[in-house]
Amino acid sequence: MNIHFSKVLLLGAILITPSACLAQLAERQSHLDMAVVYNARYSNTVGSNSFWMQGGSVQIHGQFWRGLGVVADVSGQHTGNMHGSGVGLDLVTATFGPRYTYVHIGKKLPVHHPMSFYGQGLVGVTNGFNSIFPGIAAADTSTTGLALVVGGGMNIPLSRHFAVRAFDADWLYTQLPNSTNNVQNSLRLGSGIIFRF
Repeated sequence: MNIHFSKVLLLGAILITPSACLAQLAERQSHLDMAVVYNARYSNTVGSNSFWMQGGSVQIHGQFWRGLGVVADVSGQHTGNMHGSGVGLDLVTATFGPRYTYVHIGKKLPVHHPMSFYGQGLVGVTNGFNSIFPGIAAADTSTTGLALVVGGGMNIPLSRHFAVRAFDADWLYTQLPNSTNNVQNSLRLGSGIIFRF
């Protein structure tokens, strides 16, 4: 009888230990962070005309289960001269959506400060102003349209509460009037600092 009871205790310990470890890992991976990122954005107008914009973004990210989380991203970029036309452009984009984070625990990094890679797909709106947006009847100086963001990046920890956004690369799709297909495709690159709560 004692041998049978010992086997049951051993089996119970074997089953409970991985569950407890996974629960601790999930608890450790659940967090809220805020990233402040410098952005350079390579964009286009009609045809092959392209130009660079500069600005920044603030991202609030909440990770809640096994790498899954949600992120809100508000970014703003500016150029004073689109491809030598003398026309400027300011854009503010607000998007929201899911993010998946893969945590890589390297041998040289403490377990609670793992390097991480993420991918995300966000949807929202963009507002363009201080520019010229040609329409059917007349041109406007400001307008609003759809925005989609697909991309990812890498974070490198500095401490428990701070990390570096080593790189961030996103494809940004916007729909603003341009007298042809009303579509813009942009590459947004960035790096910055993360505050983890």
